[in-house]
Amino acid sequence: MPLSVIQNRLASTGLLGPYERSVRLVGENHDVNLDNAKELIMRVVIAEDSVLLREGLTRLLTEAGHEVAAVAGDAEGFLRAVAEHIPDAVVVDVRMPPTFTDEGLRAALVVRDRWPKVGVLVLSQWVEERYATELISGRPHGVGYLLKDRVADVAEFLDALTRVADGGSALDPEVVAQLLARSRHPLGELTPREREVLALMAEGRSNAAIADALVVGGGAVEKHINNIFTKLGLAPGDRDHRRVLAVLRYLGT
Repeated sequence: MPLSVIQNRLASTGLLGPYERSVRLVGENHDVNLDNAKELIMRVVIAEDSVLLREGLTRLLTEAGHEVAAVAGDAEGFLRAVAEHIPDAVVVDVRMPPTFTDEGLRAALVVRDRWPKVGVLVLSQWVEERYATELISGRPHGVGYLLKDRVADVAEFLDALTRVADGGSALDPEVVAQLLARSRHPLGELTPREREVLALMAEGRSNAAIADALVVGGGAVEKHINNIFTKLGLAPGDRDHRRVLAVLRYLGT
């Protein structure tokens, strides 16, 4: 994603809106709400070989009030940076030097297993279901998989990163759509609304977030979720990441 696109989005989307707080922008004098900042500021390490995207991510996170502890252009440098800084979360490109196949994903899996409290958000140019499910299946909490295009939606990207850093899950809607489309299981028993709820659950959304997205009450969402688990023969979990894992297993991934 070119830096100019991210910069234009930053200017047009209203970066501060979702967090309802002020931050100190680079080179400008803005007041900082320290109470909110304490809760929201994350320490992040970025692994991205594209200089433009790396700079864009750094600026995006910095202007959102987060701390970019280190950046790396290859997997080895990334792992060294994580060991040194122990961040709250990392943002990792799937394909990195030298072969540009899955070095980034392999490094992300190392972080997931070696530093389980560090949130891991993997970025990919295309939907690659194998990578997404490999990341989620080993440890379904504190991990996420997004398409790089999603970075341009500043609010959505930051929300996903925050969820991952807080121990939740984040799956790109395109990945979820493909998993649902090729499911070998009889989803026909679900109503259209239940399928919508199931897709949002698989993205890692909380009940409140699902209610907001569908413009319904929390009680309605709870009823839909109970119906889904009953129809799919799945025991409802008490955490978002458990629900994601249950959905992915049901989809045969």
